[in-house]
Amino acid sequence: MKEFNGIIVINKEEGMTSFDVVRKVKKILSCKKVGHTGTLDPMATGVLPICIGKATKAANYLIKDNKAYIAEVKLGEVTDTYDREGTIVSTNDVNISEENLIKAIKSFVGKMIQVPPKYSALKINGQKMYDLARKGIEFEVKGREIEVFSIEILNINLPYFTIKVTCSKGTYIRSLAYDIGQKLGCGAHLFNLQRIKSGHFNLDQSLKLEALNLDNIESILISVEELFKDLNSFTIEPYFEKLFLNGVSIKDNRLISKFMEMGIFKVYNNSGKFLGLGKREQDFFKMESLF
Repeated sequence: MKEFNGIIVINKEEGMTSFDVVRKVKKILSCKKVGHTGTLDPMATGVLPICIGKATKAANYLIKDNKAYIAEVKLGEVTDTYDREGTIVSTNDVNISEENLIKAIKSFVGKMIQVPPKYSALKINGQKMYDLARKGIEFEVKGREIEVFSIEILNINLPYFTIKVTCSKGTYIRSLAYDIGQKLGCGAHLFNLQRIKSGHFNLDQSLKLEALNLDNIESILISVEELFKDLNSFTIEPYFEKLFLNGVSIKDNRLISKFMEMGIFKVYNNSGKFLGLGKREQDFFKMESLF
């Protein structure tokens, strides 16, 4: 069986968990090493990058990427999960003007401390919060710093509105919908959610899971090297290559002097083979990750 290494972008359908997608990709490709790079709730659809083979080592880099979503929010109802799959816990009349709605939405652009929903996969003392919430166990959810880079209002048809949100990793659009509702005083919950971008990956690159097969996998597989196209490249000489591959911190000035700046670099050998990532520190160069 051929070994596959790289990333594919799945357009996740509603009703599937991110792990469901991983499990099915493993089965389709007969591949053991498969992982995703940022959970999408079952209700959500859209871009879900899937790492295969050696590319699973890149998952930690991809999780840090910024995201973009299209979200439909319903005003006047609050649910325990902050989305339409939860139980309604309060209802209110929606007596607000479009002007006040727009002002409230726009106020959430920027850095802020956001409190994630209790029904989420985050863990407290090793237990997933949604498991604790379902058991009726009380616990405190700590806020986390996130950043909303932009919010574009696409449609307003009260009690619904649709927005495009570009944000940092760790941002919960469910919490954003809830917080907007709280600011307006009428409550709100997330009604529909589609992720349209995750880092470099967007919907145009994606395919439905049912379209994935052994005949088309190579044509859609994105190389690990492509993920780091924005990084500077460095070619390492044979003498230092073995040291680099063995994880040695190389302090030899013959190598160090070739770097004009600190940071992470794509590393190639003299044959042009991509080896992985290296990090130039103040007085040494060392392997960051091999692929």
